[in-house]
Amino acid sequence: MTTLHLNLIGHGPIDVTVDHLVIAGWTGRDAEAVEHHIAELEAIGVARPARVPCFYRVSASLLTTDASVEIPGADSSGEAEFVLYSTPMGLLVGIGSDHTDRKVEAYGVTVSKQMCAKPVSRDVWRFEALADHWDSLQMKTWRTRDGQTALYQEGGVTRMLDPRDLIRRYTGSDTLPVGTAMFCGTQPIIGELGFGEAFDMALIDPVSGTELRHRYAVDTLPVEG
Repeated sequence: MTTLHLNLIGHGPIDVTVDHLVIAGWTGRDAEAVEHHIAELEAIGVARPARVPCFYRVSASLLTTDASVEIPGADSSGEAEFVLYSTPMGLLVGIGSDHTDRKVEAYGVTVSKQMCAKPVSRDVWRFEALADHWDSLQMKTWRTRDGQTALYQEGGVTRMLDPRDLIRRYTGSDTLPVGTAMFCGTQPIIGELGFGEAFDMALIDPVSGTELRHRYAVDTLPVEG
């Protein structure tokens, strides 16, 4: 269990307790594109998921709103995802990074996801305020590498399953249990997948003209032996 000190837009500071953290994978709406990507990863040694979409349980203590994270070595990278929080106040939405150790990923996906902190934005929205125009939302990620910042991911949330559909596939019902947070899938990488000194993520609502933003730096720890 962990407690996040967040800012609910239009309301103010709130504390969100997360008992269970779920990383949803292979959440694309285009089933053929998902299968193509699975085959690509199989070719480099990453095991095929047991089901699609799949749901990896990891420790809730990995969640952080800090501006930096400490990661062993330089084999990890971030990927922006919209994040759902089921709370007594209802379903909330933030932006986060499923930061993952890519070297360990070839050994085991769940293990690789447990290796790294999961940075999330302090600002969140109510999902009900977005529900009627959800498919208009956009996502962007910028990566800083060797001191140069460039666009790393970009696309609409329509690439991923609608949150309501994803919740049904996970729980078999229309609700996510209170105390659960879920990362919901990511955009394709622009250029080369890999390490960055920092990642900057945005979830953009063109209807309201607002966005959720989070930037974090990666502090690499030495790997001995």
